[in-house]
Amino acid sequence: MSDRGAVLITGSTGGIGTATVQALSRRGFTVYAGARQTGRIAAEANVREVVLDVADPESVAAAAKQLAGEVDGLQAVINNAGVIVQGPIELVPAEEWRRQFEVNTLGPASVVREFLPLVRAGHGRIVNISAPTGRVAFPLLGALSASKAGLEALSNALRLELAAWQIPVVIVEPGSTATEIFAKAGAAEQEAQQESSRDRVALYRAHLDAYAKAGARFKPGPVEKVAEVIVRAVESPRPKRRYTVGDARTLGAVLTRLPAGLRDKALSNTLGLNGIKA
Repeated sequence: MSDRGAVLITGSTGGIGTATVQALSRRGFTVYAGARQTGRIAAEANVREVVLDVADPESVAAAAKQLAGEVDGLQAVINNAGVIVQGPIELVPAEEWRRQFEVNTLGPASVVREFLPLVRAGHGRIVNISAPTGRVAFPLLGALSASKAGLEALSNALRLELAAWQIPVVIVEPGSTATEIFAKAGAAEQEAQQESSRDRVALYRAHLDAYAKAGARFKPGPVEKVAEVIVRAVESPRPKRRYTVGDARTLGAVLTRLPAGLRDKALSNTLGLNGIKA
């Protein structure tokens, strides 16, 4: 066991997760890298894979039992696992809604419930990876927005519940980031649309085209910048309640402060939806 202690991160096999595993490992932590399947994480001296599917409560409980037999406590639990379900709400199938919440909202709740004894024993903290959509709902990202809003509420309630033990609960809010999650979301959206009524999909064709065009203008930031902030949230003696990264700073500083009408107009203009007529 490293002198820096142990941390757990979920969703460790790509993007922000992989970068954070590497960054924490370099900082001397023993990193328990949670993933649905083992063998997908580069072998490093102080990185240990653990089978953990956040959407499966039994898997989460088994992982917590495993770690309880290996460590006396955890310095941090990082809820990073996440998926993006995109598309107009009318076109998102019920099973995709369930998948969105099982991973992004119910998953972190399961992880917190099972791993809190180890966090309490290690005088550690909870770090939840959110998104700007958790504070400002985006059109065509209604499912994602709802799931991240749930994570935000969970985090804020948990912070007060754990204050008696001086366990910080931190939200890290990345902006657009260069990861495979967006490509996977696009592929899932296309599959869902193929199973939907063609007439219904046609109703939203202009919306979908405008959204795709607007998305192409965004320049995603590197995952390493997000990992650096997560490390800061883990190491700081007095971490902030929220850390924002990249263009999330602009979204948080501007959109959350606008009156509702102006916010709706700004979002419609940004995504090219303002001129669409039925």
